[in-house]
Amino acid sequence: MTQLLMPKATAVWLIDNSALTFEQIGAFCNLHPLEVQSIADGEAGIGIQGYDPVINGQITRAELDRCEADSTANLKLAESNLPVPNRRTKGPRYVPVARRGDKPDGIMWLVKHHPELKDAQIIKLIGTTKETIAKIRERTHWNIANISAKHPAMLGLCKQTDLDAAITKAGGTTQTEEQLSNISELP
Repeated sequence: MTQLLMPKATAVWLIDNSALTFEQIGAFCNLHPLEVQSIADGEAGIGIQGYDPVINGQITRAELDRCEADSTANLKLAESNLPVPNRRTKGPRYVPVARRGDKPDGIMWLVKHHPELKDAQIIKLIGTTKETIAKIRERTHWNIANISAKHPAMLGLCKQTDLDAAITKAGGTTQTEEQLSNISELP
């Protein structure tokens, strides 16, 4: 565990059930010592039920006894043996309803200017389907007559840094690299 659960409730329990100083409780619960003192005096934390950190595995009884014996020692959280929860993978970001009609324009631009991008990369960048990409490539999309190639970052469908990273990963050159090479070729 990296963070204490319910710090004020834990402070209430430690005040009632231990001989720790206000400074020790404040350091462990991430509270100011005066706030801990006001909880002890009954001025703050009225109605908060104490939360036992020993039973809940946040500290050990030996750690609590060690700090009660030495008023300068600080409590340390116990190591948890629970598995770390998996982070949610980054999927397509939310696109507002007003911008959803711009997705085919962004796809057209990517297909036209960066054919080296794979469908999976376009799906991740814009948040579309493989079928839509295929229909735009084959020019069989229901609205193909009204689709014009527009830069997806300018439309707000993806970030320029994400687009550059996808292009570099696919083995292409980013827009800034293309612009720099065009500038160096000018007389």
